[in-house]
Amino acid sequence: MNDDEISRGCPIRLLFHEPRIPGNTGATIRLAAATGCELHLAGPLGFELDDTRLKRAGLDYHDLAHLVVHKDIEAAYEALLPARVWAFTTGGTRGHAEVTYAEGDVLLFGPEPTGLAPEVLADERITEQLRIPMLAGRRSLNLATSAGVATYEVWRQFGFRGAV
Repeated sequence: MNDDEISRGCPIRLLFHEPRIPGNTGATIRLAAATGCELHLAGPLGFELDDTRLKRAGLDYHDLAHLVVHKDIEAAYEALLPARVWAFTTGGTRGHAEVTYAEGDVLLFGPEPTGLAPEVLADERITEQLRIPMLAGRRSLNLATSAGVATYEVWRQFGFRGAV
């Protein structure tokens, strides 16, 4: 990430591991465009990038977002590391707002509807497993919603750098 990319907004990278629902990814493309964060997709994807549902959810923001597609999670790690990788999971031990984020951090989210697989969570490259607080008895938040909650917490910590 170069200085120009960092200065224009939220200085983290979102990483979706094997996303399945095009609308969630499209909405997150819009989030990336609105906040300046990068969105990385690690395949295999559950949809084609020209899927109309993906394009409709992202509206006309595709050209404004920094989107990178990787063959798989290993290729994504090769491109993104060294960096801290925060895995978001309902089984996380610490809340997402209890962390002090750094420029270039990676926020990792799993596929809908299963979340990150145990072997992904056990990877030694994962810095820590984080959770987003919810009321008891609820399964999980929507992927795009979770990414939005986490991104805005990081951006808040950076003083909403670049925002108007």
